[in-house]
Amino acid sequence: MKRMSILLFGLLVPSCGAERTAGPSGTPTTSAAAPVATVPVAPAGPEQVKQVTVPAAVQALLAAPDRTEEDRALDQGRHAEQMLAFLGVRPGQKVAELAAGRGYTSELLARAVGPEGVVYVQNPPRLLKMFAEKPLAERMQRAVMKPAVRADRELDDPLPPEARDLDAVVMVLFYHDTVWLGTDRAKMNQAVFAALRKGGVYLVIDHSGRPGTGTTEAKTLHRIEETGVRKEIEQAGFRLAAEADFLRNPADARDWNDSPREAGARRGTSDRFVLKFIKP
Repeated sequence: MKRMSILLFGLLVPSCGAERTAGPSGTPTTSAAAPVATVPVAPAGPEQVKQVTVPAAVQALLAAPDRTEEDRALDQGRHAEQMLAFLGVRPGQKVAELAAGRGYTSELLARAVGPEGVVYVQNPPRLLKMFAEKPLAERMQRAVMKPAVRADRELDDPLPPEARDLDAVVMVLFYHDTVWLGTDRAKMNQAVFAALRKGGVYLVIDHSGRPGTGTTEAKTLHRIEETGVRKEIEQAGFRLAAEADFLRNPADARDWNDSPREAGARRGTSDRFVLKFIKP
């Protein structure tokens, strides 16, 4: 009786991980376990950088005795050392700045890449005519600008054919201006994508617009909504890898004109987003 009970139990209860079925002769057989469904893992979101560690080499770069007092005066408002550390440019690399203006950031990049590197200093002709031609020409004569190459071109097609396999492209406080300049931003971003090497960085810094304003205040307040910028650049094939907080200012109501000519004493205090995109 005991042996019969054990046999009946074995027929009724399948072993763990298998399914028992009756064979042709009525003898139970074991089939393979059903495959376990896999759940796709969502890609990780961008890194949220609350604090940027600044290497000694970057600190030394900014402390160079041949920098102008005018440039030094901009360092605090621009948080130059955090920007360079977050960007991560190294000696010998090839980089570019779009809408470089008078070349403040381009000179920092030239110091970072050193004489073995290259910096493409891009400006649209209209910008040069408005305010940048003379100061940029003077800056380009300085010894530290040896790695720099001027690229006077429209933003729709910002870089020369030889600018390929770049390590980084930056645009600082100018993406909003492309709106009122009538730039084809889709073409611009696609051109940047094509010029970068795989894994190359596209760093965009700009003044934050209020939610829902989109590009409507690009000329009046010189601001642009962050979500729209991110969407446009991702549509070109980029992936947002990281965003940093070193230029954030929660106290900024984002309702005043932060252009250098209008900001006055508030210059350098606007809430600004810092987005680091990667070419996959």
